[in-house]
Amino acid sequence: MADISYQERLNQLVEPGERVLAVAKAEIAQGVLPADPPVADTPEPSGSGRGSVVAGVLLNLISPLISFPAGDRFVDRITYGVAGRGVPGSAASTLRHSRRPVPPVTTLYDTILAVTDRRLLACSSGPTKLWSSQADDARAIAETQVVWSAPRAAVADARVGWHRLNPKRLRIEFTDGSWLAFTVPIAEPGKPLREIASALTGR
Repeated sequence: MADISYQERLNQLVEPGERVLAVAKAEIAQGVLPADPPVADTPEPSGSGRGSVVAGVLLNLISPLISFPAGDRFVDRITYGVAGRGVPGSAASTLRHSRRPVPPVTTLYDTILAVTDRRLLACSSGPTKLWSSQADDARAIAETQVVWSAPRAAVADARVGWHRLNPKRLRIEFTDGSWLAFTVPIAEPGKPLREIASALTGR
């Protein structure tokens, strides 16, 4: 299989005449995140009171494998802080939801951000492996698809700054008031995230 980069794959995915300005492999930052988009006829989740939060925190301490939304959010806030805000259906909400793993999580996928002269894109790679060969990497890149997009006009600001757990955190703010943060591993350079911010803002 041809050895192509994410940049080359994005050039294949955009619309005719659309130019790719910046590409970065990133991860949605850990922490409290925007609410999920609304789903029709979904009942309100039970156990959202103070007692449920306390119970959820205790469950997290007893067994990290037990998931309890109220407690999970509390632990995330204490440990990682806030990684995004937005009402259900906001730009940050739908962006985050587009990259939310569907349990049970048995396969890994890279998240790729791209900025073109028209849009901000979020893409999902094909399945990846922790110990991958060059052929595995090429296959993951070749299977990359756009899973979310927004016009450039929907982005209010973007900047890379220091966060208590990562000095290379990209914050993208949208005109609807929502925002979402992205990071790269500590050992990786922050230049691709800065290029995304620069392409979005012109700074």
